[in-house]
Amino acid sequence: MRFSSQALYPGAAMWLLSAPAHATGEGIAVFGIPVDFILFACTLLGVALLHHHTLRVALIGLSSIVVYKLMFTGFKGGAGLAGFGLHMAHEWVILTNLLGLLLGFAILSKHFEESKVPEWLPKFLPDDWKGAFVLLVMIFALSGFLDNIAAAMIGGTIAMTVFRGKVHIGYLAAIVAASNAGGAGSVLGDTTTTMMWIAGVSPLAVLDAYIAAVAALIIFGIPAAIQQHKYSPITKDADARVHIDHARLGIVVFILVAAIVTNVLVNSHYKHLSDAFPFLGAAVWAAILIAAVVRKPAWSLLPEAFKGSLFLLCLILCASLMPVEKLPAASWQTAFGLGFVSSVFDNIPLTALALKQGGYDWGLLAYAVGFGGSMVWFGSSAGVAVSNLFPEAKSVGRWLRHGWYIVVAYVVGFIVMLMITGWHPTEKGGGGAAPAALVTQPGK
Repeated sequence: MRFSSQALYPGAAMWLLSAPAHATGEGIAVFGIPVDFILFACTLLGVALLHHHTLRVALIGLSSIVVYKLMFTGFKGGAGLAGFGLHMAHEWVILTNLLGLLLGFAILSKHFEESKVPEWLPKFLPDDWKGAFVLLVMIFALSGFLDNIAAAMIGGTIAMTVFRGKVHIGYLAAIVAASNAGGAGSVLGDTTTTMMWIAGVSPLAVLDAYIAAVAALIIFGIPAAIQQHKYSPITKDADARVHIDHARLGIVVFILVAAIVTNVLVNSHYKHLSDAFPFLGAAVWAAILIAAVVRKPAWSLLPEAFKGSLFLLCLILCASLMPVEKLPAASWQTAFGLGFVSSVFDNIPLTALALKQGGYDWGLLAYAVGFGGSMVWFGSSAGVAVSNLFPEAKSVGRWLRHGWYIVVAYVVGFIVMLMITGWHPTEKGGGGAAPAALVTQPGK
């Protein structure tokens, strides 16, 4: 057994080498745990502890998992490099779409900042802590029809201006949570809910997630707003000399409309092609390049944004390589647990497995996998995007310490929805009710 990638985690490597290991039909297991998972866990631990070297840790972790699978287990598409190639052929659309969105929305947020709208907005926000809360509500609402990355980036840009560059890490976590909560109940607001829509889940079934999302917004939004107000109060009044650059504002709207129209068009009329080409990322970049004739984009932002994006793509690819072939039986307890898992494990493959398995209450699942990633900064693409704007947020310890109320909000939101709607799984396609045997009430 070779664990050359464990240079960053010598203690874990020694433990692995000394622990009783045995080969299973699908690879090597240590104390019954597949080595794939152990390598991924070491990668996540390295990200949590070495937050100044997250990209390096992610690249080493990905390399170690790929080498291990090449040597021992093979891939879902087959063994060796050919199997890895088939795996990448399956994943490249998701990865490319995400890369295009992360880089594109970095450009978009700069256009928005330079439009001077963030400097003009304070005149509409309350002066005390309620202003910070209203901003979170705005992000929540935006995310219902925008991608949650865009909503988080716009929210972060506004926060940077209205709080004079001093944004508390707890409030940054709340911005990410607001964007993820706002997208949880909309088939346009998050990749996972779009996947459900494509698979035949009724948009009305997903809409139920807003019951939990609104409850969660209140639970985390108020303490986050008060925390931010104490740290750096909102700007009292907009600068009277601010002149909005309507051309840049128009570019922002143009890019967002291009993304929304493409998303709706592809998922409504060309679902069979959605896995063949990264339409959403391509549409955003086509709009950026067309708009460059009017205003030059801030190309200088791309190198740093690419580093942050590459980190997230490495983690997503690591997650896609895990031998997660099935989930526990569909139940509200499983959905609840998936929320915590999604904070460190990409929610896209989790959602795909749940859709394949069936038998879920899709509203509860959408809330769990959509909002659950807010609990850790790299648990969602919105979190990585905001952390690219505010590098100080790249610390799991500080994120959890200052944004503890997001974990509380997740639990409360889930319980509120479960008590109001119960556990009501539906069949994919038409949103009809699932077999009566699958329908249970909370606590049963």
